[in-house]
Amino acid sequence: MRFLFLGDMVGRAGRNAVFSALPGLVADYRLDFVVVNGENAAGGFGITEDIFNETLRAGADVVTTGNHVWDQREALEFCTREERFLRPLNYPKGAPGNGSGLFEAKNGARVLVANIMGRVFMSPDLDDPFACADHFVGSCPLGEQADAVIVDFHAEATSEKQAMAHFLDGRASVVVGTHTHVPTADHQILTGGTAFQSDAGMCGDYDSSLGMEKEEPLNRFVTKIPRGRFEAAQGPATICGLAVEISDRTGLAEKVSPVRIGPRLQEQRPDFW
Repeated sequence: MRFLFLGDMVGRAGRNAVFSALPGLVADYRLDFVVVNGENAAGGFGITEDIFNETLRAGADVVTTGNHVWDQREALEFCTREERFLRPLNYPKGAPGNGSGLFEAKNGARVLVANIMGRVFMSPDLDDPFACADHFVGSCPLGEQADAVIVDFHAEATSEKQAMAHFLDGRASVVVGTHTHVPTADHQILTGGTAFQSDAGMCGDYDSSLGMEKEEPLNRFVTKIPRGRFEAAQGPATICGLAVEISDRTGLAEKVSPVRIGPRLQEQRPDFW
């Protein structure tokens, strides 16, 4: 199975870059399944239903989120009827929407996807992400009810992301980190067969501060006085993510490559498709 994950879309620049590039990537690489993190797509904060639908039309099969999932209040409503929109699975019982789902890929494979959020330096009141992940993979095991298992782990601490990947090694096809907006250089296949990257990076303008215009973040660091809002940067965007070849027989990763396409970072595409 040919799988593509794209990191956090940030603002208009990021989402337009995804909408422009993704249809061609799906066609050129004959992708079977695509997951896009959309939690910063609306001006850097949350996602609207229109943007969600446009992301699906561009070629995404599932849209994941993170700590900004409720920033656009309409998400509280449309998440309850959009199965392909995922909020973090470890929100407390009673939260609207779904944190996981079983979906069919273009090749007919059953793909289990979960969006889980870390607690270190983030949201300590969330349910335990490790207990949540353990229950998630146990309820629909790889190689039994699921042909592939994908986890978007939205977390701040690299140590927590790496720990989650090792915790799920051999039980998930892919564990990929999101949230920090900077692509890491540790893409690998773990000893148990799980593809992992600590952070996929963002789809956005990298001539920025994590996708935001530089002036206000710099002002706050230098003067300690907020003088305005954070605004999503509008320059030419680079899309970043992770491409994985998943075995149709075992559901584990066989090949993995970062994806970086755009004007700012050194370009990288999978060479195995």
